[in-house]
Amino acid sequence: MNLEQLRGFVEVADLGHFTQAAAKLHLAQPSLSRQISSLEIELGAELFHRARGNISLTDAGETLLPRARRMLADADTIRVEMGELAGLQRGRVRLGATPTLCISLVAEAMAAFHAAHPGVELQLTEAGSNVLIEQLAAGTVDMALITLSDALPVATSSLVRTPLLTEELVVVSSAEHAPVADDGIDLEALARLPLVFFAESYDLRATTDAAFRAAGLAPTPVVEGAEMDAVLRFVERGLGVAVVPAMVLLDRPTLRSVRLIEPRLVRTIGLAHRSDVNPTRAAEAMRRVIMRTARELVDRDPETMALAR
Repeated sequence: MNLEQLRGFVEVADLGHFTQAAAKLHLAQPSLSRQISSLEIELGAELFHRARGNISLTDAGETLLPRARRMLADADTIRVEMGELAGLQRGRVRLGATPTLCISLVAEAMAAFHAAHPGVELQLTEAGSNVLIEQLAAGTVDMALITLSDALPVATSSLVRTPLLTEELVVVSSAEHAPVADDGIDLEALARLPLVFFAESYDLRATTDAAFRAAGLAPTPVVEGAEMDAVLRFVERGLGVAVVPAMVLLDRPTLRSVRLIEPRLVRTIGLAHRSDVNPTRAAEAMRRVIMRTARELVDRDPETMALAR
């Protein structure tokens, strides 16, 4: 029995079709059939019921399938760990992050990490903080950059959330169409301007909605439900203004920002991981790069960002 036979068996079981499985594995269909036949001979049992247009698992196949998946997963883990022992020439990091961080902190951290460790595979999951907490608990990401708040679910007692930095939420407008004075704007004046609102799934949307509600204000958005890239594009085109994290405006000369006053809105970014799972060497290296990148961002804009204490 070998891994190629098990991988072929799992693909046929998943797809229910020898030809499709062979194509996915980049094998000729007769080669895959021989692999499966050899595996059946070695195990002394048929694994599939073969009928024209219908491939299904036998009882023996049903018994083997979860074990085969586990053996293939163990083999992948061994490859990752051996690669890390070879000086991070290979490996994998599964990072989760909120959308607003993906175009700022994450983009810079991943670029720096890839330059230092080009052989390490980087997997990014982009989602809201609540979803990322659930994925950490399920073990589908190694670490996650999230917005810290009391409203986040606990998920598991082993979850560790380390504050990285705090940043102000600022009002952004087009550099060519700037309806806001340089000395800042309060919430009441902001509510009278055409506003571009994020989708309700964004942590930022909940923060701004709560601020307007507390002030008894009901702004009318000119655009509602946009993602981060679209919000910035709409603002660039002069459709309206938006409340965004200060971090996303670094190196964006087509946009202009002013500080929001009365009230001043801030958010805290944290790095979350599980304490009951030992980090791989690649994951630990990524954590160090993220910490360094956060410090560099604060150095570039100390007025609206600060390292968390």
